[in-house]
Amino acid sequence: MTAKYDAVVCGSGNSGLTASLTLAAAGKKVLLIEQHNLPGGSASSFRRGRFELEPSLHELGEVGPKNNPGAVRKMFDQLGVKVDWIEIPDLFRVVSTWTDDGTEMDVTMPTGVEPFIKKMEEYVPGSEKSMRDFFDLCIEVVDANEYIEEANGNPDSNVLREKYPNYLRTGAYSVTKVFKALKMPQRSQDILATYWGYLGVDLPHLNFVHYAAMIYTYVIFGPHIPTHTSHEISSACIARLRELGGDVWYNCRAEKFLFDGDKLCGVETSLGTVECDYALPNINPNFVYGKMIPKELIPEREKKLSTARGNKFSGRFIGAYFCLDKTIEELGIKDYTIFMSETSDSEKSYNNIYNGSDISQHSTFVCYNVANKNFSPKGTTVCSFTTLGNPKVWEGLSQKEYFKKKEAFAKQCIELLKRKTGIDISDCIEEMSVATPWTFARYMGNAEGNVYGYENRDWDTLVARMQMIETDYPIKGLRPIGACGPRGDGYNSAYVTGQMMAGLALRDMAQWAAQGSKGGE
Repeated sequence: MTAKYDAVVCGSGNSGLTASLTLAAAGKKVLLIEQHNLPGGSASSFRRGRFELEPSLHELGEVGPKNNPGAVRKMFDQLGVKVDWIEIPDLFRVVSTWTDDGTEMDVTMPTGVEPFIKKMEEYVPGSEKSMRDFFDLCIEVVDANEYIEEANGNPDSNVLREKYPNYLRTGAYSVTKVFKALKMPQRSQDILATYWGYLGVDLPHLNFVHYAAMIYTYVIFGPHIPTHTSHEISSACIARLRELGGDVWYNCRAEKFLFDGDKLCGVETSLGTVECDYALPNINPNFVYGKMIPKELIPEREKKLSTARGNKFSGRFIGAYFCLDKTIEELGIKDYTIFMSETSDSEKSYNNIYNGSDISQHSTFVCYNVANKNFSPKGTTVCSFTTLGNPKVWEGLSQKEYFKKKEAFAKQCIELLKRKTGIDISDCIEEMSVATPWTFARYMGNAEGNVYGYENRDWDTLVARMQMIETDYPIKGLRPIGACGPRGDGYNSAYVTGQMMAGLALRDMAQWAAQGSKGGE
């Protein structure tokens, strides 16, 4: 079979969905191919008994309400994607220990800048000034990031110096160093450190700009979820893509990218060859450059970048999903999100996790029925536990040992929740499932089951990646997208990256057309 398209998007993960929609909305003939039989990658759902479960999404931070829309809501509205959003009542609850004296910490934080600052002052008297300085800095960071995105990673240095001087001052520093420069009390730092697991890097090694942008979007817009799991988002994107004339091939795998000289001319797939002017693979760049294009076309810069990154994958997760035959009222569950850890020291948690600890160092409990009363059948509750994990802990096990280890992990989750909050779910479990890094690897084809790409750590930061957009993908007609891209990890970032890279592809195609040649020779 041979087909001809303007663009082929390989992989229907979050980034692939928005990339294909952006291209189709611009009038391009688009094909989206997906090796699985469902769209979305980790943005999907699965069934256990009478329950439909969410595999990965806890909450989205850039949706916002209708009267204060964030980047994701604006994007989907612009693209005509219809999703039924639900706002989560609070930001988070964290149960841990204070790092200054090791006593118990049990803190619940609200959404909204002013309520957040007020509540922080209650927990940490004397923190107000540093918190106001922090949020002022967050605003500047978010505005600067938007400017750099609009400039396609090639901003005017004079504009940055004049309008965003503090962005430049903090762009090279870690979260911990900036917190100290703001003279922020340690206990305020402990509370703000709660979200470190969402990015998968401890605060002494995480770029401040990246963290500030994430925190601010959650606080200002409030967390949201789709009514019917993240599969609702993926299905809505596919429906809209088809309305715009795009094609979707499931059970189809990209095998090789074809070139005419140094210009891409097609994609060889498991279902046949597809001719195209552009390809956007939602695939790890190492796979693309190592197995899918001619060696002589691999840019030297990409070889060096790959070597420097090594196998610093981020976000290999372990998840436990519980379907309970009691209501949240019967169980005493009042919080949508509870972060539970043995220490508020993110570096200590990170090191312990990657030294083999499965859950006790940092675990996120989510109860979907708190936000959505109709998430599960009447009289029931669905909840999940998620932690970062070391995939090597799960290597070399027999089938029996593997299942035994999964059961032990589930038991750890139950015991941790009871110990930290007093909530006991052990006597009402109707269905249960555990996903390891190798579960994600099997379903998504990602190395070691990572869903976050490479760690945004030390030199490989959001700031550095954003300023490399113009030169990051130098092959004519090919731009990898996804979690390894400029915005890094997370649902929000993947959606934005897909749209951004598709916009650059449209620019390239317009330039070729203006020059009167597809390759621009």
